[in-house]
Amino acid sequence: MNFLLDYFKGILIGAGAILPGISSGVFCVIFGIYEKLVDTVLNFFHDFKKNLIFLLPLFLGGVTGILLVGKILNFLFIVHPMPTKFCFIGLILGSIPVLFKKANQEKGFRIHYLIFLMASFFIGILSIKLEHILPQLFNLEISESYFFYMVLAGFLMSVGIVVPGVSSSVILMSLGIYNIYLSSIATFNISILVPLGIGVVIGSIVFLKIIQFLLNNYYTATFYIIIGFVLGSVLVIYPRIYI
Repeated sequence: MNFLLDYFKGILIGAGAILPGISSGVFCVIFGIYEKLVDTVLNFFHDFKKNLIFLLPLFLGGVTGILLVGKILNFLFIVHPMPTKFCFIGLILGSIPVLFKKANQEKGFRIHYLIFLMASFFIGILSIKLEHILPQLFNLEISESYFFYMVLAGFLMSVGIVVPGVSSSVILMSLGIYNIYLSSIATFNISILVPLGIGVVIGSIVFLKIIQFLLNNYYTATFYIIIGFVLGSVLVIYPRIYI
């Protein structure tokens, strides 16, 4: 039962890596596995068997989410955009009280923590604008020969996978390769997916270490930053709330 439940969580986490405005990290936070996932990935070989048992269903579900369910959800976003968006908005907003409880469990609430929340929230709002502005600045003719550019794109994409509330799809849109990314998944274009994957692996390790450091040393402030990004992701999913 735990395997199937974690597999389902992995499906949504994987889908979050390809849908605009959705963050894989948000789902990890909502499911209450974010901190454990960070520690497990960074200390994978310290307890190989235990960590493998935890990560395997999440990994398999993630692959399923990217290859299969992501297409279904993308279809729902096109055919039934309003119900689908409100479904995700409800899921995200419903997690906010849990996040506040988790953020305050160590030192309790302090008014100055709201500064961190507001700062990350406004960054989330800024990402909505960048989604429309940056593709025009990065008017690039990307070809399969741009191996290192794809590695860089994967590295930056990992921010959206690791940091809750930051959409990896928005980052790829900003770099002008989101459509290439989707078509590569649909056609299993290895020449694009491999360098992207290399960048994602490298970036994930780097940013996971940063997140782990912040959680270990600035736990409450880090969680308020995460809450701000999570709230900002609502506006990315349904920007007309903001506009």
